[in-house]
Amino acid sequence: MTLKIIVKGKAQGEVLVAKKPINFLGAVDKKTGKIRDKNHDLFGKSLAGKILVFPFGVGSSVGAYTIFSLKSNKCAPHAMICLKADLTTASGCALANIPLVVAPKEDYDSIKDGKKISLDAETGKIL
Repeated sequence: MTLKIIVKGKAQGEVLVAKKPINFLGAVDKKTGKIRDKNHDLFGKSLAGKILVFPFGVGSSVGAYTIFSLKSNKCAPHAMICLKADLTTASGCALANIPLVVAPKEDYDSIKDGKKISLDAETGKIL
């Protein structure tokens, strides 16, 4: 698996896969890390301590501040894996020091929800 590293770091945890893009500003409660958008496939689930796998972020650039707030409130994902690194997600992860990688489609599709993995966003590998 060859990953494109956006924000370096290492993390491990349980995978949480979202089928839909995430609007961090509108869909995520920055105090709890729970998805509050009733139309999102992760509604009611918490991002806290997970390896978040999702296609890409959408919405306002202020979503980067939400990612930073999640980290400050100790309810952020340990790392993120995307299909496409949008500016909001990339800048939010950089501010919050959350490892972020982009996975090729075939590798992205092979990551299973609930599986425990280790992400090495320094060498670009998932173990």
